Amino acid sequence: MEIAHALSAKRCLRYRQMLIEKSRAILRGLGSRVDAITRTDRISEDDWATLAHDEFVSLKLHGMDEAQLRLVEEALARLKNGDFGVCLRCEAAIAPKRLDAIPWARYCVRCQEKIRDSSEPEPGLFRARPWHGFDSGNSGN
Repeated sequence: MEIAHALSAKRCLRYRQMLIEKSRAILRGLGSRVDAITRTDRISEDDWATLAHDEFVSLKLHGMDEAQLRLVEEALARLKNGDFGVCLRCEAAIAPKRLDAIPWARYCVRCQEKIRDSSEPEPGLFRARPWHGFDSGNSGN
C-alpha cells in the first residue's frame, strides 16, 4: 500500500527529521533518568519513602517513554516502507494536520477516537492495569 503518494518528498523528509529528533529526545530523557537513579548515595531512613516514590515515578515515565519510542520507530519504518500516513485500522490517509502535530500517529482521528472510546486496548501497546495493593496470598478463605 503506497500512501506516501499523497505526501511530497519534502514533507516526508520533514516528518523523518521530526521523528528522528523525537527519538533522540526520548533517548536523552531515558538516559538522564537512569543516571539520576543510579547516583543515589547513602540515604537516611527518613528519605527512603521519598526515594521509593521518585523511583516509582521514574520507572512509570521510563515505561511511557519506551512505548512512545516504539511508536516513533514504527513511524520511521512506515516512512521507509512507503505506507506512512495511512491509518492502520481503516487504511484511509491520516490528515496532514494530525501528522504535523503527531508524526508517529498510527490512526486517523476517527479511528483513534473509536479506539479511545472502546474498552479494548490499542493493538500493540501496553496498557497498565490498575494497582489493587499487595496480595498476601491470604484471600480470607
